[in-house]
Amino acid sequence: MPPDSQNTPFESLAARAAPALFVVLWSTGFVGTKYVLMGAEPLTYLVLRVTCVAALMGLIVAIWRPAWPDRRGAFHSAVAGLLVHGFYLGGTSIAIFHSVPAGLSALIPGLQPILTSTLANRWLGEHVTPRQWTGLLLGLAGTLAVLHGRSMSGEAGWGWLASGVALVGITLGTLYQKRYCSRIDWRTGNLIQFTSAGLLFAVGAWLFETRVIDWNREFVLGLAWLVIVLSVGSIGLLYWLIRRSAATQVASLFYLVPATTALMAYVLFDERLDLIALVGMAICATAVLLVNRNAMPAQKT
Repeated sequence: MPPDSQNTPFESLAARAAPALFVVLWSTGFVGTKYVLMGAEPLTYLVLRVTCVAALMGLIVAIWRPAWPDRRGAFHSAVAGLLVHGFYLGGTSIAIFHSVPAGLSALIPGLQPILTSTLANRWLGEHVTPRQWTGLLLGLAGTLAVLHGRSMSGEAGWGWLASGVALVGITLGTLYQKRYCSRIDWRTGNLIQFTSAGLLFAVGAWLFETRVIDWNREFVLGLAWLVIVLSVGSIGLLYWLIRRSAATQVASLFYLVPATTALMAYVLFDERLDLIALVGMAICATAVLLVNRNAMPAQKT
């Protein structure tokens, strides 16, 4: 029996609102990252971010005392943390720091659904229907339309490599979380994940960065937003969606991120938003409806 059949009206409403809320929250990460990188190098800032998040998760675990995973579960949580937090956050932040434009950074999640669906079809045994494949390809076309005419130039080398690492990290991390971590309590699981990512960032910052921080207002406010809203709010929501739905359905939501980011950039930074981009946004929305239409939620585990 689908879990929704036993949900209260409030829970059903929350389930319907969760995807839209996730897209909005996730999209703010690009804006917040741009601000914090004005005050610190990428790995240095990420050490602070995940340390603060781990402290918050540690407090939550101490108060509610949820069950801890066994050794195998702890290992899987650590691997998922390195992929989702370490490689994705690290790759995105390094790319932006090395002047890779926001357009390319927004294109990364636009490519993720295609890669996720291909791997999920083989690795998780999820059946991707022809209609869903059509929606995924349509979403890719919409993403390219949103980003048309935007500068795709940037510093060669580390920035471009970091963008590719981020794409692979979030794709494999989503699938790994779905396959190996669905039964792990989100509080203890996230604490392990952020701790493992923090160790990776700390080593990288020590080896490759000056670790100098300018504690200006933009940095402090941006860091607070990224810690509380992104790392606790949107990541928790992402894992809730992964637990509840098929990987292809969850990945399709990332098609809406470039469009949402473009709208935010238009409001905050007066970036260009023309008719072709608006049509691309409509195409992305249609693609998500095609992928998720009549899809039954996965059973809770």
